[in-house]
Amino acid sequence: MSELGAVSEDGFLKKAFGNRSFVAGLVITCLVAATALLSFFWTPYDVNVLIVSNRMQSPSLQHLFGTDQFGRDVLSMIMVGARNSIAVALVAIIIGMGVGVPLGCWAAARGGYVDDVLMRFNDVVFAFPALLSAIMITAIFGPGAINAIIAIGIFNIPVFARVARAGALGLWPREFVLAARAAGKGKTLITIEHILPNIANLLLVQGTIQFALGILAEASLSYIGLGAQPPMPSWGRMLFDAQTRMVVAPYLAIFPGMAIVITVLGLNLLGDGIADTLDPKLRRQR
Repeated sequence: MSELGAVSEDGFLKKAFGNRSFVAGLVITCLVAATALLSFFWTPYDVNVLIVSNRMQSPSLQHLFGTDQFGRDVLSMIMVGARNSIAVALVAIIIGMGVGVPLGCWAAARGGYVDDVLMRFNDVVFAFPALLSAIMITAIFGPGAINAIIAIGIFNIPVFARVARAGALGLWPREFVLAARAAGKGKTLITIEHILPNIANLLLVQGTIQFALGILAEASLSYIGLGAQPPMPSWGRMLFDAQTRMVVAPYLAIFPGMAIVITVLGLNLLGDGIADTLDPKLRRQR
């Protein structure tokens, strides 16, 4: 089997760790993921305990990021909010890839009316942003993290379908695919053995991009009350609660806002680094 643009494991790691964008993105992403994992076992304070006497305290040695209007520790809330944002974005990515990639590969393999129907259906779904989809879903089932996951996941389906279809269409006329067809392999087997391994690079890069967009989408949905519901901490919800206290307590918005920016920046840097390493032709001119 020919693997177009494939990089051996050792070669990939050597090139990747020589790429500043990849290293910076990997470090930031790992730190955010480690913070989210740590929150399952330890946080400086219990985010479910309200201590009114500690409300609206500025950052100090006792509360590094200060406290909110209910006396909850902001650092602890950001740590717990990290796992919520990552979980929503990750599951939405799994939904998007799990449905979109098979659809895109099937459309490329079959062609004709199957391709046309699937792509037009994708266009219809793609026309509804995650925010609009969430509004429609929550209007029926009510707000919540699960419905946010469904909305973002539905939005991811046409994205991965388009990427998979575009990559697969470029491979079907190639010699190694024609040789596999001549050997009697069916389209499904060819897709599994030859097409998917050769478009994995594209899907991986797109996955990091959609992960970052998923973090932003989750924060946006929580900000307008359609995502995680209180008392579950969420970065977007923290920004919403802070907007009326920007003058007296700007730290309530600064720290969750920085958490979102840093996480999205890390994922984008990681995606750029992976793209540069796997396919130098995608490297941006700097």
